[in-house]
Amino acid sequence: MSPPSFSSAAVADPAVERAPTPPGSWERYQPWRRSAEVSAWVLLFAVNAVAGSLTALMDIRRAGLDIPSWAPPVWEGSSCLVALALAPALVWFTRRVPWGFDRWRRALVLHLLGSLAWSVLHVSAMVAIRKLVYLSLGERYDFGFWPLEYGYEYLKDVRSYAYMVLGIEGYRLLLRRWQGEASVLAPAEGVPEPAQPERPERFLVRKLGKEFLIAASEVEWLQAASNYVNLHLRGRDYPLRTTMAALESQLDPARFVRVHRSYMVNLDCVGEIEPLDSGDARITMSDGTRIPCSRRYRGALRSERRAA
Repeated sequence: MSPPSFSSAAVADPAVERAPTPPGSWERYQPWRRSAEVSAWVLLFAVNAVAGSLTALMDIRRAGLDIPSWAPPVWEGSSCLVALALAPALVWFTRRVPWGFDRWRRALVLHLLGSLAWSVLHVSAMVAIRKLVYLSLGERYDFGFWPLEYGYEYLKDVRSYAYMVLGIEGYRLLLRRWQGEASVLAPAEGVPEPAQPERPERFLVRKLGKEFLIAASEVEWLQAASNYVNLHLRGRDYPLRTTMAALESQLDPARFVRVHRSYMVNLDCVGEIEPLDSGDARITMSDGTRIPCSRRYRGALRSERRAA
């Protein structure tokens, strides 16, 4: 393995590195991110509904079928409306069942089960909407033989499910590349890896084709997120593919303390600790961020603060 090459950011003057950095494109995107994501989902299904309706109308006219022109928009609109309503659940499920080289079999099984559940909900709600619309127009909607039609619809839904999952994961990968993704520096070529993991002094961050180093001591707090741990420093988060337990065993215990199942903090960056009636606590970091501290870890945090 050849040693990594670094951009000029890796060898910049330390004083400059610690200076506040102006907001980049990632930071400017954050206030608009939710609106952009919601708009993208709405636009996707709106285009699908319009395109599907036009295609169905053309097929009906070509075949000379006696089907009213309002029927295809009802069919396509109901399908896309329900799929749009189910999109947040799918986004949540993909967070709970992340893909990875070491867990793809489990993820595949769970996603197959998820596609079945998604299809049942999609078809059931879609048919209910169509029946209500038809009833309001004085017509009757006949879905057909349910077991056979459910199987037919699932063959279509499983493809749509796969496309949406691929789109979600692709978008997240793009965000990580844009935001910056951290990794622990690998040993140099010719240097054997230690039997026990060494305490990382720096992390390598890749961002938009560039590489630079961040000191472990500059990380202000850490948050577990699925199969990643977000390293927070200077108002930015860098996801590191690891677990909180694995990283806790490597970081300096005199500096980094676990305060919650999903959080660790740098003691040098802790502003104040506010006890709560429940026995838990609320930590205010030096940058103003508030982090939960569960009662399980509160005693250890108090003793570490006294020792510091």
